[in-house]
Amino acid sequence: MGRSWNRIGSAQAGQGRLARTFMTTKRCTWVGIDDPLMLQYHDREWGVPVHDDRKHFEFLVLEGAQAGLSWSIVLKKRDGYRRAFSEFDPEKVVRYTEKRIQKLILDPGIIRNRMKIEASVRNARALLAIQEEFGSFDAYCWRFVGGRPKLNRLKTMRDLPATSPESDAFSKDLKRRGFSFVGSTVVYSYMQAVGMVNDHLVDCFRYREIRRLDSVVDGPAAR
Repeated sequence: MGRSWNRIGSAQAGQGRLARTFMTTKRCTWVGIDDPLMLQYHDREWGVPVHDDRKHFEFLVLEGAQAGLSWSIVLKKRDGYRRAFSEFDPEKVVRYTEKRIQKLILDPGIIRNRMKIEASVRNARALLAIQEEFGSFDAYCWRFVGGRPKLNRLKTMRDLPATSPESDAFSKDLKRRGFSFVGSTVVYSYMQAVGMVNDHLVDCFRYREIRRLDSVVDGPAAR
């Protein structure tokens, strides 16, 4: 019995240490530890370089859907978007008919905005055209940052930009190629999400982790 209580006490102490470590870990100040989805997104995804075209399309859809709303709302509907947009397979989305679009407008699992839904279908078509021209959407988009993530050194949220010269150029070219809901602000958020720019605050634990990750993972344009 004494040993059992000792083991329980040790386990509880260990959990307490983990909880204290978790609470004291420095993160970007826009992340609230009371929002599990946002916390997980920040700690595991945001700023990690993406080199998969389906993942690129996912973030194009989600960032376009987020326009005018909070990212927290989009994360809560992410599974709904996965289902509604065929696991973000652009070759399937491009075949969506008006009947399918009408069905999506009534789907409570996503943001029911006709313009945003129709834009996602058009963007699938435009993305496939880029794949034909460049071999992959990944090869195309990383050209706007010279093939490697742009490393910013932000100390506070006030330093966080909404756009950049790169997002301006990227946005302009996407629009020229037929994309919608790709203004410079949306595109800059997309670039942050897919790791084209590292905008974690310098005292955030992910800033250095992603910086180290970039030293061993290069995009195709950097090779």
